[in-house]
Amino acid sequence: MNSLVYEKAYKFAIRIVNAYKYLTQEKKEFILSKQLIRSGTSIGANIAEANGAISPAEFSAKISIAYKECLETKYWLSLLKDTGYIDDKAFNSIYENAEEISKILFSILKKTRISDN
Repeated sequence: MNSLVYEKAYKFAIRIVNAYKYLTQEKKEFILSKQLIRSGTSIGANIAEANGAISPAEFSAKISIAYKECLETKYWLSLLKDTGYIDDKAFNSIYENAEEISKILFSILKKTRISDN
């Protein structure tokens, strides 16, 4: 069930790393981009930890963290766009990926929470 979201999150993390390189090298932006790389790469890391969970509760907790990191990443992307560091085209493309991942994670989270009750 999680291999699809893991693959998407991994590819997303690569995009985030490339965005970070662009922001720091070309735009000389170091504060917001550091927040972006931290949250954007954390999504996949938490999914990887969830895949190694030893209990359903641990799995659900890690997926929940990944979901929250995805929401945070969307915040930083919006802030970078609205402050002129990334253009609308780049924003829309990467934000769409984040939105897709967050929907998948939320769906997984709902299923795990339902089965916990």
